[in-house]
Amino acid sequence: MTQSIAFIGGGNMGFALAAGYLANAEGARITVADPMTDQLARFEALPIEVTTDNRHAIADATTVVLAVKPQILELVARDLAAHLDGQLVISVAAGVPIAALETWLGDSTPIVRCMPNTPAFLGKGMTGLVANSNVTDEARAAADALLRAVGDVEWFTQDSDLDTVTALSGSGPAYFFAMIEAMVDAGVALGMTRESALRLTARTAEGAAAMVLDGEDPGVLRVNVTSPGGTTERALSILQNGDFAQTVGQAVNGARDRSVELKEEFGNG
Repeated sequence: MTQSIAFIGGGNMGFALAAGYLANAEGARITVADPMTDQLARFEALPIEVTTDNRHAIADATTVVLAVKPQILELVARDLAAHLDGQLVISVAAGVPIAALETWLGDSTPIVRCMPNTPAFLGKGMTGLVANSNVTDEARAAADALLRAVGDVEWFTQDSDLDTVTALSGSGPAYFFAMIEAMVDAGVALGMTRESALRLTARTAEGAAAMVLDGEDPGVLRVNVTSPGGTTERALSILQNGDFAQTVGQAVNGARDRSVELKEEFGNG
């Protein structure tokens, strides 16, 4: 499905989505609006129209993507509201609930709120989405196609589900970066070069994730690679003695709680 899409905001996520969709959708028509010309400069090598005028950008669009910081989303949304004509609006702003978007854009506006993550820059993203009651099957398919251009997607039924999405996949890359960083540091401390430790650790993480995505249960995989009395068992016992699972659970819950707090901060429309 080819769309005419206006991106309001030319930052990192706007660029990733626009470039990803352009690469995967034949005949895509894309306009990017941003008041900062240096942000727009990154699009110069792509067949994308750029402008500093948000209203101009949405004039002929079938889909409008709000890719601005949550702190300014209300101002941007209210300014565009009177110039929308039934277009699907997709928000990628963290912490702003659909209820607030409906207040700012009008309660008849079809809205999809989504939470992508940074691996979208490599086409490896994971995005959680939720739609309001105004979104038709056709509009849902349009949103799905856009976000699938930069990775995988998972749809949810309630806006509150995106708080957990934020805690798992939105913030999740940082948890894995921290784990990789710690393992690399440990390898270096044992005498390995940083380059070798990084390659070994990152490729291992990539392979482990691929096995899980192939349909294997992670708990079963863990048991299968843990020989009694072996090296893996020793390492896992140390992690368990340090309350590894409990600490991870607390971290995910903390991220979820902060997402709820952000909704209260940015979503009082």
